[in-house]
Amino acid sequence: MIATFTAKLVELAQHVPLELFTFLGSFVEEVVAPIPSPIVMTMTGSIASAQGKVMAYLLILSLIGAAGKTIGAWIVYLVSDKAEDLLIGRFGKVIGVTHAEIESLGRRFKGGWKDFGFLLFLRALPIMSSAVVSIASGVIKVPQTIYLPATFVGTIIRDFFYLYVGFTGIAALHGLVEGFDSVESIIQMTIGVLIVMVIGYLYWRRGRGRKIVE
Repeated sequence: MIATFTAKLVELAQHVPLELFTFLGSFVEEVVAPIPSPIVMTMTGSIASAQGKVMAYLLILSLIGAAGKTIGAWIVYLVSDKAEDLLIGRFGKVIGVTHAEIESLGRRFKGGWKDFGFLLFLRALPIMSSAVVSIASGVIKVPQTIYLPATFVGTIIRDFFYLYVGFTGIAALHGLVEGFDSVESIIQMTIGVLIVMVIGYLYWRRGRGRKIVE
């Protein structure tokens, strides 16, 4: 399925203006989480170079890509928020977790510069899975007044890095990007395993508590 999406993105790049591809590709890349993050922006950078664009134009493409990705990240945030309400509402008692406990994590983000800087750093970091940040932010309900601006600004930085790699076509950097992609996949799998382990631990702790009471 991921290969199909990737092929569609490549096909799209050949039939629409570069700016539109940058926006739509960034949006799809965020919503369809398993699509490797570097694909859209490195491809966009390569196309920009082939079209004779100046390097300064990469900043405009970064802004366009960040807009598309931020809209996608907002949708992922809302879906994750609703999914948390549904799942915890049905299974929270089973694993011993409440809405209040989960949302208390989000309330730790007060909206200061430190919180903004932390989310911006996660968004800008090439090896960090963007989808993981979006899902986690939605689950714990990080205030959108922090989430959306930090997502936009951080993504501009991240996008410019990948655009530069595609634009310059430096082999060493392409190898580095592939390494980032592998690390990002590992991070996704690791976080998924940790979530399962935490849920299992909470369920075990709840069962043990019942035995002690009995």
